[in-house]
Amino acid sequence: MSYDIGIIGAGPGGYTAAIRAAQLGAKVCLIEKDNVGGTCLNRGCIPTKALYKNADVLNLLNNIDEFGVKVDSYSIDIKKMHERKQSIIENLSQGIKQLIKGNGIDYFEGNASITDTNNIEVVFNDGKKENIECSNIIIATGSKPNIPHFLSNVEGLCTSEELLNFEDVPERLAIIGGGVIGMEFACIFNALQSKVTVFEFLPSIISNVDSEIAKRLSILIKKKGIEINTSTKVNRIEKSSDGYILYAEGKKGEVSIDADKVLVSTGRIPNVEGLNLDALGVEYDNKGIKVDVNYETNVKGIYAIGDVNGISMLAHAASHQGINVVERILTKNYSLHKNIVPSCIFTFPEVASAGITEDEAKIKNLNYKVSKFMFGANGKALTLGEAEGIVKVIAVKEEEDDEYKIAGVHIIGPHASDIIHEGILAIENKMTVNQIKKAIHAHPTLSEAFYEAVMGINEEAIHMIYKR
Repeated sequence: MSYDIGIIGAGPGGYTAAIRAAQLGAKVCLIEKDNVGGTCLNRGCIPTKALYKNADVLNLLNNIDEFGVKVDSYSIDIKKMHERKQSIIENLSQGIKQLIKGNGIDYFEGNASITDTNNIEVVFNDGKKENIECSNIIIATGSKPNIPHFLSNVEGLCTSEELLNFEDVPERLAIIGGGVIGMEFACIFNALQSKVTVFEFLPSIISNVDSEIAKRLSILIKKKGIEINTSTKVNRIEKSSDGYILYAEGKKGEVSIDADKVLVSTGRIPNVEGLNLDALGVEYDNKGIKVDVNYETNVKGIYAIGDVNGISMLAHAASHQGINVVERILTKNYSLHKNIVPSCIFTFPEVASAGITEDEAKIKNLNYKVSKFMFGANGKALTLGEAEGIVKVIAVKEEEDDEYKIAGVHIIGPHASDIIHEGILAIENKMTVNQIKKAIHAHPTLSEAFYEAVMGINEEAIHMIYKR
């Protein structure tokens, strides 16, 4: 069989690339050894957000008196929670399969190995082998949890993938590694009434976001009873009669805690096993397959997208990279553009970020202004009972510009992951305050907080008081 494009991996990057290639008239095949949707759908984004909603409901129940509602008692049905989670996964999985079929994409289940620049050997799940000829090859094999060497021999530790299928709620949960995954699970299990302790080696629980937002999140999470230990290194873990003992060293010296379950959340590493990269001469390291600005490897005609290239381990980044690659391969109108990639963290409250941070603006010595609007002054946030947090907007004025243009938006608060897209549109289109001013925002909505924060750049926000 011969194809214009052969894609290895049917996660968000792979299946999106396959569909876009088919839309452009290419003959394309998609190879997957596990389930369609990759880590995101089966062991990551979607099941985590299903449990996040369970946690959201529990948080509401714990504060239900504020709404004038009395609930005498309630209980958690873990089996029902997992059934709901699995139902969502299966529903989305079937949808992706229908999209693959409907776009005329040949889908193969099996292990793929690249034999040369134009051939892929597939070992099907029934043991049969077949060679597939491809003019171009896209690697979209994703990533897997990284387990530090000193923890690899400790029996019973779990990664995020195992913890998603918990059978009982641990009374004491220790999390090694803050970051997005660690903090999302910390908030979920805090709502499930676990005593959660987080150990993070870096000074901040979440990196690559505006430092002010990270500090605010740390304060709000601690208020919920989650213990945070930053600048702290876990040195060893011992099994005990009823769980584990963790020994760590931080700013206050050595500390030790007992835990019933330990989540290792120390990042992810690329899935490259079995691809035959060494024989092909494809360059890679423990951070990912090396690619150029077009996501092409050092071997012409072989591309790598998504987590496996290590550039941005986000599902939406993988999808966008996949679209960029096939459009470059198949169209003459392709133009390279570095898009803004949003980051969303599903903690309580949510965090979302896009564009430049204030820390970066200071380091680059940019001519910038900052405006912040508190959700506590937003009517919709108050009615939701979620008034904590801010919208922070950073506007930059270049020498050739007459006005400040939106360059960064950082949100901590209710539905931050939804509001951030207005910020992305503003940043991508280099919009000024006056351009956004023309867009009437409905009342009462959370998006008004974004509008007010933007208006604050020129001291025109109605619900702020300025020193005159």
